[in-house]
Amino acid sequence: MNHKAPVLRLAIPSDGALHESTLMFLRSCGLGVVRPNSRRYTAAIPALDGVAVLFQRGSDITSKVEEGSTDMGIVGHDRYLDSRREGGDAIIVIDTLGYGNSQLVLAVPDSWVDVSSLADLAELSVEMREEGRDIRIATKYPRLVERFLLGNGVNYFTLVQSSGTLEAAPTMGFADIIADITESGVTMRENHLKNVHGGTIMTTSACLIGNKALLSADPEKLRLAKGMAELMEGRLQSQEFYSVTANMQGENPEEIAGYVFRHAEIAGLRGPTIAKVYTPDGGDWYAVTVVVQKDKLLDAVAHLRRVGGSVTVSQPSYVFGSACEAHARLG
Repeated sequence: MNHKAPVLRLAIPSDGALHESTLMFLRSCGLGVVRPNSRRYTAAIPALDGVAVLFQRGSDITSKVEEGSTDMGIVGHDRYLDSRREGGDAIIVIDTLGYGNSQLVLAVPDSWVDVSSLADLAELSVEMREEGRDIRIATKYPRLVERFLLGNGVNYFTLVQSSGTLEAAPTMGFADIIADITESGVTMRENHLKNVHGGTIMTTSACLIGNKALLSADPEKLRLAKGMAELMEGRLQSQEFYSVTANMQGENPEEIAGYVFRHAEIAGLRGPTIAKVYTPDGGDWYAVTVVVQKDKLLDAVAHLRRVGGSVTVSQPSYVFGSACEAHARLG
């Protein structure tokens, strides 16, 4: 099979917490990545001919999209906000891809028994300044941390930028406290750190970003970008819905439809799909299928079970709305 030369370049994390989960997400969207070997930094998406995948460090992806050396990227929302250039060409195409959920938090040593809140930290920063030094904060997110601290009354501090493991910074002595990403908090607790009350700087997850100027200037790039975003958005939407099917007895499809519409729990997105079931005894049975929201699943099953018996449930691979939000952002 002949493949055309790559047109659209998509950067994804080459390592770290988002590496494997990004590959899994793309696979679930029908956009599986084929990489000849683990030492290659380029790969392809056979289902979307013309897309080249570039494996990049997570900390570099936003700047690569910004400068135009890649067209789109998957990156943590925190990384995007900390690295993007104000007024630059990098935009968020899809806010959250549903994985990589974590928080950027402030954490201090357990031994700091008098520091449990942002107010305590603000007071301590004043006291330390009067003693001739500032609180040293190790972080990979200097812009976000500085903006947060100044906005919450912590005015005296020095940021120590580090790309390595931060939890050991207070023990090693090159910082007093840290501001870092955490999912469960276990690693911080194991390193004798505690979260500061009110010190959650932001919640974050993986997002899809793109260089709007580059994409808008090339119709083929834009077509591929919209196709990829459409599949991702459709996959994300599908996680909120279930397809429920039950056999119901009635005189005709209209009677079945009337029953369904009288019960909002089973009306589904656009009403039921009804098909004749041909039984050996020639009875009037119909297969009723509705697509319901996740939080209405058990109610729908209960109603359909009462009138039809067995119920089967499946999750759709994609749910496409009447319009794609990502398309509007891409222009």
